[in-house]
Amino acid sequence: MALIDAALAAAAAGARPLLSAAARRAAVPLSRAACSATDGLAAGDIEDGVGVMATKVGMMTYFDPETGKPVPVTVVGFREGGNVVTQVKTAATDGYDAVQVGYHGVREDKLTRPELGHLGKAGAPPLRHLQEFRLTAVDAFEPGQPLDFADLFKEGDLIDVSGNSIGKGFQGGIKRHNFKRGLMTHGSKSHRQLGSIGAGTTPGRVYKGKKMPGRMGGTKTKIRKLKIVKIDNNLRVLMIKGAVPGKPGNLLRITPAKIVGKNIPKN
Repeated sequence: MALIDAALAAAAAGARPLLSAAARRAAVPLSRAACSATDGLAAGDIEDGVGVMATKVGMMTYFDPETGKPVPVTVVGFREGGNVVTQVKTAATDGYDAVQVGYHGVREDKLTRPELGHLGKAGAPPLRHLQEFRLTAVDAFEPGQPLDFADLFKEGDLIDVSGNSIGKGFQGGIKRHNFKRGLMTHGSKSHRQLGSIGAGTTPGRVYKGKKMPGRMGGTKTKIRKLKIVKIDNNLRVLMIKGAVPGKPGNLLRITPAKIVGKNIPKN
């Protein structure tokens, strides 16, 4: 504490504070505790509303009953157990407001004792996945509360869907970055090669972030502003226009769409 007080006094006097690594680590919790739930957070860090988790089933063609036109849709289903609120975090107890949701019911022997204890405290069944949704207000939620997709969304709503994309392994520049290939005739010896990546004299090195061959896919991807075409309560599935990340069976995170000027400030 003496080091932190000395550093703050030096900063007030205009000098550059010199803190050791231990003092810097100790100062971080103090600054976080002094902040409110929304201070220091970008507008994109807070969801417009609570979301749910789901499982990708596959893609199909849906024919619009009004126009008869075919619409490519992704069918998304919900595993046994559904979505259940497992914890409600508030600024007073955790430093920020958020709702933790559990999904995909499993047997008890599939989870550890700490996980079972955490879920049992909320009165929730054994669930495989846990995710948080940061909100501006969490008064309407309580532990053990089930979340039904049909109650949160309706047909025609825009949503953001995120998940892990399909891993494609090590790929070249043409497939990974949509580069144009070279000539296939007239003596060309550069067909699918990357080509020049920089001058040898100046700068004499390759800039960081250069688009080059490497691992493709297998990363968290979000597709924004997708439209809900149909919600089938009998089959417990929904149809989303377009494609979503991952292959069939992939875990998806569905939240209300963030639209600049509507629920995200333009500045």
